[in-house]
This record gives sequence, C-alpha cells and structure tokens, in this order.
Amino acid sequence: MSWFRALKDTTRSGLSVERKRLEPLVALRGAAGLAIVITVSLTFFGPAVAASSAFGAFQAAIATFQRSWRPRPELAVASGASLGVSTFLGYLTGGHLVLFLALLVLWTFLAGLSWAAGPTIGIIASSNVAMMLVTITLPTSVAAAAGHAAMMVFGGLVQAALVILFPVRRWGAHRDALADALAAEADYARRLRHDPVAPFDGEPLMLARNAAALTPRQARTRPAQLRGARGIAERIRPVLASLADPAVGVPDEGPERERVLELLGAAGSILDAAARAIRHGAPVKVPPAAVATFKTPDTGAILSGPAKRAAARLGSLLTDVLETAGARTDTQHPEPRNENAQLSRPTLVRLLPIAAGAMRRELYRGSPVLRHAIRVSAVAAVGYLIGTALPFGHGYWAPMAAVMVMRPDFSQTYSRAVARFGGTLIGVALATGLVQIAHPDTRLSATLAVTCAGLMYLVMRTGQLAAQACIAAYVVFLLGMGGEAWSQTVPERVVLTLVGGLLAMLAYAVYPAWETPRLRTRLADWLLALGRYGAAVIGRYADPGGNLPDVREALLAARTAELAWQEAASRARTEPVRHRGLSRAAADDAEHALRHIGRVEMLMEAHLPERDATPVPAAARLAKALRTATEDGARAVRERRVPRWQAVRDALADWDGEGVPDRVVRRGAGLLLEALEDLSDALDTDVPPITLKPDDPHTPDDPKLDDRRPDDPKPGAPKPGAPKPGTSKSGAQKPDDRKPGAQKPEGPPGPEDRAAQ
Repeated sequence: MSWFRALKDTTRSGLSVERKRLEPLVALRGAAGLAIVITVSLTFFGPAVAASSAFGAFQAAIATFQRSWRPRPELAVASGASLGVSTFLGYLTGGHLVLFLALLVLWTFLAGLSWAAGPTIGIIASSNVAMMLVTITLPTSVAAAAGHAAMMVFGGLVQAALVILFPVRRWGAHRDALADALAAEADYARRLRHDPVAPFDGEPLMLARNAAALTPRQARTRPAQLRGARGIAERIRPVLASLADPAVGVPDEGPERERVLELLGAAGSILDAAARAIRHGAPVKVPPAAVATFKTPDTGAILSGPAKRAAARLGSLLTDVLETAGARTDTQHPEPRNENAQLSRPTLVRLLPIAAGAMRRELYRGSPVLRHAIRVSAVAAVGYLIGTALPFGHGYWAPMAAVMVMRPDFSQTYSRAVARFGGTLIGVALATGLVQIAHPDTRLSATLAVTCAGLMYLVMRTGQLAAQACIAAYVVFLLGMGGEAWSQTVPERVVLTLVGGLLAMLAYAVYPAWETPRLRTRLADWLLALGRYGAAVIGRYADPGGNLPDVREALLAARTAELAWQEAASRARTEPVRHRGLSRAAADDAEHALRHIGRVEMLMEAHLPERDATPVPAAARLAKALRTATEDGARAVRERRVPRWQAVRDALADWDGEGVPDRVVRRGAGLLLEALEDLSDALDTDVPPITLKPDDPHTPDDPKLDDRRPDDPKPGAPKPGAPKPGTSKSGAQKPDDRKPGAQKPEGPPGPEDRAAQ
C-alpha cells in the first residue's frame, strides 16, 4: 500500500463516527461523580484545586469504561492514585527543566512499555502521563501540590464508590461475552446448512474464556447463568462441524443430509434462545419445534456411524446449555459434566508483578512495544521543548496531544492524530462560541464542563472524533473555571495540538514498528501450534487411555496463534510498506490452508475415542511425523522456504495396509495431508521462466524471420552447445542474471511480481 492510500484510509477511519449501543446510565454515573468532586473542591478549596480534582475524577471514570474483566472500582482507584502520584512528582521537578524532562521521559517510557501488560493498562498509563502535563501547572507550592494529588485520589475514590453503590449491569460485559460466543455458535450452525465447510471465527470463544477468568471476590458473586456454559460452547463447535462435513459425516444428498440440516437448524434456534437468556438474565424460552427435532426417534433410524454419534453428542451438549441458562428440558439425558477448573484472575495487587514481568520480557531488540516506548518518550521530550520555545505559553499541549494519540501500531496512531486535531477544532470552536455568548462564571463553567464530560462518556465508543470534540470543550470550560480566558487557551491549543499530532506521525514514519515483515513469523507460529494440536488429537487414537498431551491446551494455543496472525495481517493491510516476500495473495492463500488444517483437526477431535476403545498403532507414527514435519515447516516458513511434508506422506502411506476401526481418523489424516500440500502451494511463489515453444508460428511480416536460413536456430531456442537460459555452462543456476542497477528482491515473487514479469 502506498503512503497516499494509507494516509487516506487512516484519515477516513479517524473522522468516521460509528453507530454503537450507548450506555446513558453509565455516562450519567460518571458525570455525577465528576460533579460531586468539583462541587466539593469549589466549596472548600477553590477553583484551582477543583480543576485538578476534576482531572482525577474525569480520568477515573474513563478507566471504568475500558474493556476489562476486572471489577471497575479497582480501575477507578488505580487511575486516580497513579495520577495523583504523577502530579506530585511532576510538580517537584517542574521548576528544573532538566529534571522534569528526565521524569517525563521516564514516565512516558514506562507508560509506553505498559502496553505489554494489556491495552487497558496501556491506555490508563498513557492518559495519566498526558493529564499530568496539565495538572502540574495548577499548584503553587509543595503543600498545594500534595493537596492537589490528594484530591485526585479522592476523585478516583468517588467514582469507585458510585460504581459500587449504583452498579449498571454489574456482570453485563461477562454476560455479553458469553452470549456472543453462543450466538456465534448459532450462526455457525445455520451457515453449515448452506456451506458444510463454512469457516468459524474463534475470537468470541476467546473473549468468553477471558471473561470467565475471575478474581476470588468475583467468583463468590458470579451469577449461576455464567457458570459452565462456556466450556459446553467450546465442545459444541467441533460437533457441529463433524455433523455437517460430508468427508466424515453424511453424503451431500439424501435423507441423511436432510436430517442433518434439520438438526443444524434446531441447534441454531436453541443456541440463540440460550444466548438471549444469558445476555438479559431472563428465563429461557425454548422453541418447541427445535426441542422436538432432537426428541424424535428418527435420528437413530436415519443416521449411522460418526454422524449418529455426533447427533447424540450435540443433543446432550444442548441440554447442558439450556440447563445452565436456566431451562429444564428432556431433549436428551445429559452426560456427566467434566467442566474445566475455575479460571482464576489475579487481584490488582498481584497483577503488579505480572505486569512488570510482561514489560521486562519486551526489553529486547526488535520488540514493537519497546519501539513504541522509545518513540513516545522521545516525542514527549521534543514536544515539550518545542512548546516551551514557542511564544504561546501552555507548551504542554504539544506533548499531551502526542502522548494521547500514539499507539503501538501505525493505523491507530495516524487515525487518532487526525481525529484529535479535527475534534479539537470542533470542540474549541463550539466552546469558544458558547463562552462569547454566555460569558459564564465559575459555577456555570463547572456545569458546562460536567455536561461536556457526560457527553464524552456517552459517545466515546462511537469514534475518536466525537470524543475528542467533547474533551476539547471540557478542557476549555475547566480552565475557564480556573480564571483563564478563552483567548489564552484556544489559539495556542489548536496550534500546539497540530504540532503534537505531526510529531507523533513523523515519529512513526522515522522509527516504525511495521507488522508486515513479521507476517512469516506469525504464520510459522500458527503452523507450529496447529501441528502440536493435530499431533495431540491423533495421538489419542493411538493410545486412548494413555497419558498424552492435553488436547484442550493445544487447541487454546492454536487459537491464540490464529488470533495473533489475524491481528498482524489486519495491521499489515494498512501499512505503507512492501510485502517483504509474503504478498497479500500468498498470505490469504496460506491463511485459508491453515484454517483448513485446523478444521480437519477439529473434526477428528469431535470423535475422540473412549478410554476403552481399540487403539490405532499407525496413528502414533502419524502424530510423531506431523509434529516433526510442522516444526521443520515452521522453520522453513521463517527462512522463506517452501515447507515439505514427506514424513507425513510416508506415515500415511504406511497406514494403508492396516485396518482402521473408525473411518474418521483415517479419512481425516488424508484431508490433513491435502491441506498441508495446499499450504506449500500457497507459499511456492516461484515463477517458471517464460520461453517460446519451438513450434510457435512466427509472424510472416517480420523481415528478420523471413531472412532466416533453414539451419538457423528458432527464436528463443538456445544455440547449439550453449547452456540453458538461467544456468551456467556447468548447468548450475546463476546467482543473479538481472540488469545492472536492478534491486535484488527480498523474497520469492508474488502475484504482483508475476504481473510485472
């Protein structure tokens, strides 16, 4: 992608406003907390302290809006306390430029590095650094700075208390995550009716798993509807796929296929009913027709073999889902549950060493998080020096804007920079016009600031443009409450915001962390995880009762690697860089092949044998060959070579002479080899030399061809005794046969290179 197109796409993304579900009660609660803090501060301490405490309460409320599965009060307290500490230390060093720059660089570096611990911590840390640049200018003494810091902590405590006293959908995020996973399963069942090999996005299941990890306090108060349904939903997906796939299930046509379509439709209806009940905390309204589909005895008479087992298993799992969601039905006798152990989430205190460990692991050359930390700290220092040198005053606006917009990836940084400048223009213009008309005093300015903050809480999920406009107006009214006229803040803020945004964009262009060159590594990691998952599944057929690697853990690792690849590929599509040996077409084909590999392995997992089943000795050799071949294949992908699967092919050929008690594993192994070959074809982008056929007719109008003698060689044919094109006289391939000055390609040519050739 060219720079022009990348900038156009990021600009459009930054200026777009999306339609999202608004949460007015949550926004009202945050605005109420801000109003309480400002009122108390104005009554007892004055406008300056009120402005500082307002920043603390404002940021604490934003922290509770972040997508986190932790209790919201803890986030509010942590945000207010960290902002108070930052403000106090910043004021102590604010009178000495060198000391303050050193503190600013250290604080922004740690904030940038905190993205390794997750986006929630990264956003809170970055916002606190940006707010600190404003709040350190408000105190006038060390004692006053300590008071300002204490009021910021007080603002965080007020927001935390409101979250506890007035909870709005306390388990709403967890309910939504689990309901989304069940709804995704329902949609998958319906799509399988029309496409037996339809793809499935595992992200809802991963989000539901993250939401199921609870702190000890959460585990004691979790609703009964959120217990156990996620593990059942995880097991439903492979059963649905195996029931619909003709390779291991029923034929494409006939009464068996018609029966399978009925079962898939009924499963979709039941899963949708369970998702609605869990999302709203209401009783389950089970569709009678769907229940009757699973109760009829026709299933056992029509289906046989793997399809019959899959249908019975699906009915049992759906019964478990409905019982967990609160319904009682007799579609099947449920099997004994074997739920996973409770997923534990560390408390906020125990999270600190975990976050520190994650940050320490990113301290290596080439880490994108480390590059982001270096970028943001350098831009903050340079922006502060530029803002101080310019004759505007309030020089902190430039580094504040830069820190607020910078993110570890290209597209978010550039889109947020555009959105912040555009939102600043809109918000400042509206606030300035209102100030000119109303001439508000301190009380009215505080009221207008709270109103703008409430609007920001309401629309912050719709896009950065609307949120930044509200923030700009909020700051104008808040500083006006402290006695600063609009003419002292508006012009300089617009200019310095533009300077900060340009610095952020320039820093990423000069010192980038592109995702495109790492695509092969992500692809290799995904292939390696799929190989271990497939080996764990196939090994179960070889020794059903043995102590083998856990299939569940291997599946989660494969799903994590797949999500990492998806995120990397999505970022790479917006980056203005070359494909570095893995073109978009090759990446799409390789992704399709790996998805097919994972799907075949999932089909075999759906029919894992019982502990007393007959062992399949050949499966052990195939599992070992698959594990070894995928390790070698992952190494080949990283080194820009085409992976080969001779070991898997040999193991599968040795299997042909043995009896297989279940056709699923043998047929699935054949499909697995085909998918691996598809992966090699996707990565084999070498283009054969284009030569003219000896018997190609020549154009009679060509005078050179008409003057040829009968014994002259034909065009394109080598002279007698001459080596073949592209080889030396000894027959070896030439290392480089391009024209002088041509650049050597960094990898095998892709579709774009073929078109050029």
